[in-house]
Amino acid sequence: MRIAVDGMGGDHAPEEIVKGAALAADELDVDVTVVGQPVRVQALLEPYEKLHLHPATQVVEMDEHPARAVRSKQDSSMSVCARLCKEGRADGWVSAGNSGGVLAAALLIQGRVPGVERPALGTVLPGPNGPSYLVDVGANVDCRPEYLVQFAAMGASFAAEVMGRRPPRVGLLANGEEPSKGNQLVRDVHELLRRDAHGFEFVGNLEPKDVLQGHADVVVADGFAGNLMVKAAEATVDMLFSTLREEIPRTGRGKLGGLLIRPAVGRIRGTIDWREYGGAPLLGIDGTAVVAHGRSDARAIRSAIKVACDAAGAGLKDKIREALTV
Repeated sequence: MRIAVDGMGGDHAPEEIVKGAALAADELDVDVTVVGQPVRVQALLEPYEKLHLHPATQVVEMDEHPARAVRSKQDSSMSVCARLCKEGRADGWVSAGNSGGVLAAALLIQGRVPGVERPALGTVLPGPNGPSYLVDVGANVDCRPEYLVQFAAMGASFAAEVMGRRPPRVGLLANGEEPSKGNQLVRDVHELLRRDAHGFEFVGNLEPKDVLQGHADVVVADGFAGNLMVKAAEATVDMLFSTLREEIPRTGRGKLGGLLIRPAVGRIRGTIDWREYGGAPLLGIDGTAVVAHGRSDARAIRSAIKVACDAAGAGLKDKIREALTV
């Protein structure tokens, strides 16, 4: 498996990106090419014999307009990654950079799977009964009902082929379980999925608490609601663990209790640590492009590369094409 990694994308690029690529090359037996500016990346690669450098002279910055930046910067690290895949020199690519830029590069260079109205971005959400997959989480803020129906089909393909959930259970994010709940978009999508669910089981509306309890394998939302759901969940986890770190050492009894619960807290953190899931592929792209978190460290990049390997190895784009032609 050959994976290209955007060495210039992310808050901790290029140092952590290179370290994560090296972890993946060692642990996953994958051929990793780091794409980036040689003056910033070449020296970092010298300790790692398994990594390759493919030069790119430009970078899409986090504050740039995604589509304009990708069009004007033909030799950006993102565009070069997408081009390597388009030309068959890589099986997939990973970036922790500007997520809109990743979408624009993938769309403009790799194109869409035939029949896809809008590519979607999903993310894995941890839960007590295993992770679930939320789609869309920001690629499509304004949606029509038919877009969400396609998100359901594409998300179900991801859950079946990459997560091993067969048949996948698909739910619809709403503010109540009853079919009458939600805005007009949610009500229309509920009726369409109730009448016509191909290749998956539609379990109805899900409130955020149900999503985190793992009541579905795939949860469908428009990009606005899905993005808010993810950010609220991440903020809650961060607040919980920061509060524990501050409160436990305040007293001697608290310190003793902290020592006793440390193994359990460590296991919980491991279960809900977003770094273990790394990133998620853009669904509907004619190829494999994985968006990693902007704060990704080496471990998260290693995990994102594994996601790219799994998606490419499972032939996810072909499964999505089949699902949309049923």
